[in-house]
Amino acid sequence: MMLRRFVGICTSTDELVAALEAENLSLMHQNKILRRQVKRPIYRMSDRAFLVAVSRILPRDRWNAFLVRPETVMGWHRMFVARKYTRSHRPPGRPALDPKIQAMILGMAKDNASWGYPRISGELQKLGIRVSATAIAMLLRRHGIGPAPRRGPTWRQFLKAQATSIIACDFFTVESAFLKSYYVLFFIELGSRRVHVSVSTTNPDGAWVTQQARNLMMAFADEGKDMKFLIRDRDTKFSRAFDEVFLTEGIRIIRTPIRAPNANAYAERWVETVRAECLDWLLILGPRHLDRVLRIYVDHYNARRPHRGIELRAPEMDAPPAPVTSIPEIQRHVILGGLINEYSKAA
Repeated sequence: MMLRRFVGICTSTDELVAALEAENLSLMHQNKILRRQVKRPIYRMSDRAFLVAVSRILPRDRWNAFLVRPETVMGWHRMFVARKYTRSHRPPGRPALDPKIQAMILGMAKDNASWGYPRISGELQKLGIRVSATAIAMLLRRHGIGPAPRRGPTWRQFLKAQATSIIACDFFTVESAFLKSYYVLFFIELGSRRVHVSVSTTNPDGAWVTQQARNLMMAFADEGKDMKFLIRDRDTKFSRAFDEVFLTEGIRIIRTPIRAPNANAYAERWVETVRAECLDWLLILGPRHLDRVLRIYVDHYNARRPHRGIELRAPEMDAPPAPVTSIPEIQRHVILGGLINEYSKAA
């Protein structure tokens, strides 16, 4: 509507009528601008262009109809003239790499800690993508990735690569129905998620902890397992004799940083699991009761409980069973008084 009236003004032969119409039109448009917000008026680019066009028709002595100063209108006009004759230009420097190529370079650097900038450039060249080593270095530096000698595997990459030869250990406490504290030491194999739990005690001294380490090493020797690393925290209950049991077997001790439970995440997660699925639902009467409950639960956990970290298999299950062609008869096995249920095919 407003554009149609503006075109009519431009084609009018009566200058006095055209000026009056232009003044009215500018007032109407500015009133429309004022109604958009409560605070200071905001002039969009289309508003500026419209008012500049109206100013070409409206006599200069009647520019007081504008809410802005005449200098502002003239500045808008110069801006539009400059845009007409100014070519767009890119910022100085090399053009930015394509986002897909950037993602590819970052992925190569994270997946291959020993690759330097020229090696990554060469791998890209094999794929028909030419990127200089300097551009790769600048990209990795912007994302906080250092040169190859200082890059090294992350803690997550180390655990994933060495999981089959790593065990982790930790303590957790259980309060009995009579408010007595019992300590339990457990070990978890990171590769299979298999758990080994000690008997409970009220006094986990150095001799007791060392004996639990010997028991574990004898079990590993019977099974023919060869472990390389043991992750533990800096708890003073882990004595020097405890470490010596593993060091004599060629197992390296890795102590987690202070107040860093995520560094021993597998052990921390198992404590959360055993509490949520078992211990938080039972009243423990004494050490014999606690040992029996943990023995039953650990047997369930190792042999029959699916685990998301190992493709929904149980830790002691080599492979999931073959899919069935027909639905078999299922029977339920009640464990710990119905706290846990196991299901299997009926015989």
